[in-house]
Amino acid sequence: MPLPLAPLVPLVLRLGVVAAAGYAIRRLVTARAHPGRTDIRAEDALDDLGEGVALHRPLDLAPNRQTNTTMRLRRIIRFRGKTYEVDAGLIARLRIRRAGE
Repeated sequence: MPLPLAPLVPLVLRLGVVAAAGYAIRRLVTARAHPGRTDIRAEDALDDLGEGVALHRPLDLAPNRQTNTTMRLRRIIRFRGKTYEVDAGLIARLRIRRAGE
């Protein structure tokens, strides 16, 4: 007995359009994305962070109203007999100043 494929045609067409759009968006994003780089100084600074969250305003940069934030989270996670080490670090700077200064 033959299998009726005609009812599946609209579904296949919709999935094909979604797949083609996803592929086109992926190619566009990949073409415009910056390749990035790894700065060893930044890696060393992240390795030297203490665990926890810190927020401070350096006194030498007070006229710029600069605020610095650091965060580091290190955990060992065991899941289904496997062990994973999570090490997340963040260094952020927020500086507000008038244009032209």
